[in-house]
Amino acid sequence: MSQKLNLGWLGAVALGVALSAVAQEKPADFSTQVPLSVSGEGPWYRLELPLSVQLNARQTDLSDVRVFNAAGEAQAYALARQTAQSAENRTTTTDVKWFPLYNSADATERAPSVRVQSSANGTLVEVQPSSQLEAGEEVLRGWLLDASGIKAPLQQLILDWTSERDGFQRFSIEASDDLQHWQSWGEGQVARLSFADERVEQHEVGLPGQSARYLRLLWNAPQSAPTLTSAQLESASTRSLPLPLVWSQPLAGTRLKDGEYTWQLPMGLNVERVQVELNQPNSLAPVSLSGRRESSLPWQSLSSGLLYRLTQNGQDVVQNELQLSGQTVQQLKLTVDERGGGLGAEAPTVKFAVRSTQVVFLARGAGPYTLALGSATVKTANLPLSTLIPDYSPAKFASLGKATVDGGAVVTVAPTAVAAATADTNWKKFGLWAVLLLSVLFLAVMAVSLLRKPPVRP
Repeated sequence: MSQKLNLGWLGAVALGVALSAVAQEKPADFSTQVPLSVSGEGPWYRLELPLSVQLNARQTDLSDVRVFNAAGEAQAYALARQTAQSAENRTTTTDVKWFPLYNSADATERAPSVRVQSSANGTLVEVQPSSQLEAGEEVLRGWLLDASGIKAPLQQLILDWTSERDGFQRFSIEASDDLQHWQSWGEGQVARLSFADERVEQHEVGLPGQSARYLRLLWNAPQSAPTLTSAQLESASTRSLPLPLVWSQPLAGTRLKDGEYTWQLPMGLNVERVQVELNQPNSLAPVSLSGRRESSLPWQSLSSGLLYRLTQNGQDVVQNELQLSGQTVQQLKLTVDERGGGLGAEAPTVKFAVRSTQVVFLARGAGPYTLALGSATVKTANLPLSTLIPDYSPAKFASLGKATVDGGAVVTVAPTAVAAATADTNWKKFGLWAVLLLSVLFLAVMAVSLLRKPPVRP
């Protein structure tokens, strides 16, 4: 019995020594450290991770993100991320009614004045000019859309139309809840073009993600206002509003050959939009975009479209964005149909957009707090949001305290410090293995010695 106790005691000692050799992660283990400022009510804080900071990560899934307090203690945290596919699955597309807005031919500079008939719930039944217009003097100025049946924030407008000729259709977008007071939602543009026996159409217009009962579309050139044949609105519930897109700085590329350009991204990213710089006026370029994660893999088609920068009526009309599905890529290749004149001998710069990532952490211990990232070896440590915040709900998430990058500063640890930290970690790993091996060897020697010892006779 005493021999078993001795063996158990030795095993416990060995395990204790081994566990003591395990070192917790420290800020110095990461190549980049960013000071944070917090505001609002804690103890949970959420940080919208700037793309410039995110690009310092060494792991695509951000497994190397950590938050530390002033004592260098790691904080419990979660990542709020969203893919393009999950955002798409949370949206609803609704067909809406549309009504023409007419003005007299000499009053096209002001919005049409109308009288409406609506049902008890606000749905429009009829829209007529406020005053009788003489035959032949009425001009179609725009369209009034009835969105009263949609309670969720509006994300996108989708139009179809007929017109006598192809081209661009530009209009202003205004929103109202009472048909009396209107708020500007910016400008929209749709297009129908023919090029090289191909037809290119743009039907979608982005909206600011706000709610409104009515939308008013007023054409910049009333004489060319088309006849609508379809109007749809895409909305997302307030519980599942997509996180915003964040754009990169311009990225220089490389020209491979005529009409073919490539770009290397800083890391693998779930890219959802690419914006190509079009420097020269009257540029027209049918393009296809491909991507891959690394050079050893084949190129995969991501998107295609018609990019242009055209001057009409003294204004530039620009379409320089391509929409992607959000898959992970680190290299991009643009192939241009040279029949449109190409994009020049030098590779244009591009910007790419990814869905915003938010870091939510539970503040423990005294601040200031530091965001650390940039390690190829650490393992994932983030928790699900519902675990980090036991009574989690979208409303509670929106009310959390906020953390921001302090002054936009990014403090990067010197390579020597990172090397020292890595070496220190390696020595601790070697020490742990050495202790474990010595403990096992010691236990084996003790066991053999005890087995060889002749039994004590009574």
